[in-house]
Amino acid sequence: MVEELAQADDAVAACVDDAVWALADDELVAALDAAHRLEQRLAAVKLALVREVDGRGTAVAQGASSTAVWLRERLRLTIPAARRLVDLAVCVDAAPTAVRGALAAGAVSVEQVRVIADTVATVQSTAGPEVADKAVGVLTEWAGQFDPTLLRKLGTRILDHVAPDIADAAAQAALEADARRTSRDRHVTMSTLTDGRLRLTGILDSETAGLLRAAIDPLTAPSGPDDQRCAGQRRHDALADLCRLSLRTGELPEHGGDPAQVVVTTSYDALAGQLGAGTLDTGLHLTPETVRRLACDAAILPAVLNSIGQPLDLGRQRRLITGPLRRALVLRDRGCAFPGCDRPPRWCDAHHIRHWADGGDTNLNNAVLLCGHHHRHIHHNDWTVRLTGDGYPEFIPPAWLDPDQLPRRNHYHRRT
Repeated sequence: MVEELAQADDAVAACVDDAVWALADDELVAALDAAHRLEQRLAAVKLALVREVDGRGTAVAQGASSTAVWLRERLRLTIPAARRLVDLAVCVDAAPTAVRGALAAGAVSVEQVRVIADTVATVQSTAGPEVADKAVGVLTEWAGQFDPTLLRKLGTRILDHVAPDIADAAAQAALEADARRTSRDRHVTMSTLTDGRLRLTGILDSETAGLLRAAIDPLTAPSGPDDQRCAGQRRHDALADLCRLSLRTGELPEHGGDPAQVVVTTSYDALAGQLGAGTLDTGLHLTPETVRRLACDAAILPAVLNSIGQPLDLGRQRRLITGPLRRALVLRDRGCAFPGCDRPPRWCDAHHIRHWADGGDTNLNNAVLLCGHHHRHIHHNDWTVRLTGDGYPEFIPPAWLDPDQLPRRNHYHRRT
């Protein structure tokens, strides 16, 4: 075998130096097909060798802790790639003879072999070896037409082709088993990190996953050409928007006898001076910038104390932009007013243009609608907001973004 592989190596080396640009179109395609077929046949040989090395314990005998570690050093692979190679070798070795033969002939790929082997194993456990043998033939034929992903999808209905009399019953049994499994495995875990952040992990059942995607996907699109958030950050902010919307509805059940709400505690002087941090009712601390931003939101009630810790005001409803004032703001802005944002009013906070802690009034001339992302952006960057002569908001970008600092408006919410 070593001699034959050496000859094959020489033949391939000769092809490397050939001028592929000189090939006609039909020759070019034929050469590509031949190279792909050869690649699959070599994969069959390589996996057989890996399986034998693993089965003999050669790697351990040579001092390695596992075959994967040995392959990493021998073939200069990453550990995940080496482990995958060992797994594939086991999978191909366990595949039906006809499938291994198809791989050796270059008719199927290694990934297709994995799909066929998985599907056949499921069919055998469901319908017995005779039906599984029929499935091998059908799947191998399909492999000549479909990629591994589509082949796996088609494989879920293989019984319709090889055993239609039991296909419906098997599909129903599989569906019920899957429902029991997803119901058993569903969970959400919230772990508080040492710095106060929350690690969120879990598994959602199919229905809940659909609900979450339906609610969160529309909020994860970039909010404009200047949105630099990665996809994970956009999903995080979308989840925050969902929570704000839920709190804003007022339909959540009471918690400890109070409406569901977030309470921030800070001293008035520290808030006005933009220097003091705030404390949530859970004991976690917030930066001064975050406290001032939260103080804009009508759905989040700050608890303000005087210098000796006595309650000065809880919620200060008179400064919150609610009721008729918020409705007037919605009629004016029609949604997030930040340039390029299309978020509707229900996803928006009412932001004081001049902060209430700095003496800003609570009226239509000192308010603007901002979605959660742009509300944070305004509080943490150098954008400024002002109302123009026609009564609509415009935004002045920072000098580093636009040296001319030309005012910008939102054109998504057009007015007629």
